Amino acid sequence: MQALNPTLFACYAAADREMAAAIAAFIERGADIRVLLEEGEMRPGEDLAAKAREARMADIVLVLFSRNSLPSPWPRSRWEDALQKEPAEENVRIGFVNCDGCTPPRVLAPQFDLAGLPLAGLRKLKRWIRGATYFAPEAGAPEIEPLGAAIADQPGTATVDRAGLAAEFVRAFRDDFDAILRVECAGRSLAALAGDLAAQLGLRLEGDLEANLARLRDFCSARRFLLLLDGPAHELVPGGRSSTLISTEPQPEALPTDESLRAIQYTFAHPGFVADWAELCRLARQGLRMAGADGRLAESFELLAQWHAMAEARADRRILDESAREMVWILEGWDRTEEAARLEYRRATEYDRQMLLPFADLSRLAHSSPRIAPAR
Repeated sequence: MQALNPTLFACYAAADREMAAAIAAFIERGADIRVLLEEGEMRPGEDLAAKAREARMADIVLVLFSRNSLPSPWPRSRWEDALQKEPAEENVRIGFVNCDGCTPPRVLAPQFDLAGLPLAGLRKLKRWIRGATYFAPEAGAPEIEPLGAAIADQPGTATVDRAGLAAEFVRAFRDDFDAILRVECAGRSLAALAGDLAAQLGLRLEGDLEANLARLRDFCSARRFLLLLDGPAHELVPGGRSSTLISTEPQPEALPTDESLRAIQYTFAHPGFVADWAELCRLARQGLRMAGADGRLAESFELLAQWHAMAEARADRRILDESAREMVWILEGWDRTEEAARLEYRRATEYDRQMLLPFADLSRLAHSSPRIAPAR
């Protein structure tokens, strides 16, 4: 079961409610934080020190200083324990916001100047809350700012026409996300892309493609991930809390230089890349072992189907029988019993090496071997 989101308690004067609500909305859009807004409003007779003590019920405390909330005078003896010593002793994270250019105690840190709600200040606050370091967008990249507003300040999906622009965005906004997940899409099947993404997440996807995509969406949508797609693969877009950045710049397909699962998938997706049938069969079995070891059954099934089709073109009954057996096993595991039964019937009647041989072959064997009696 997924844990509840961390909580942030914002302490503020009733007159600053509109500003407190704007800050809370920005934080909740771009961070996995639940802001306790109603609870943080100061009641008549309360001051910020008393409210900050109440706020330590939350994971993070945010104190909003303004001309409405800051007493004058406010001697150190009235706020030092509540705003410095006690949070430090209890290991409670506490931050301070200047809402309108007032003059709060300078020793209180970290402080964020949000007078006028500047976007840079809001982002800096959000990243402090997330426990990250603030990185400003690089100079000379004006296209970055709209992307930041669209998918870093809030969940969303955006498209760029240059891979370099996507890389610049990641450098500028990487701390707005829990993880950056990149999937190279060129020339690859959806099953392979889903398997690649699952491997980055440490997930075993043993279902069929539809079930795997649904599980990926459920997992990613509940988290603050950035999914980078080097090519259109809209079926992978998770939605929810995650954001997606799609680069439409054409990417060259990487020719296989090893015997990785990805290289083997490339080989079977490009008939003729390897002409030797025995070598193709060896690669198929190797790819199936690798995919099976990682629980990537949708990719196993896809590879088996490609191998089966190649065997059918060559009338190789032995490979047809071998590949069909494996596909039947996978289909039964997915509870696709009708498909499994149809394929098993075809395997048993057309491919099984134990089936009855043609009459001419049977007659030849009968005359050449004393162990087989001639047919009467």
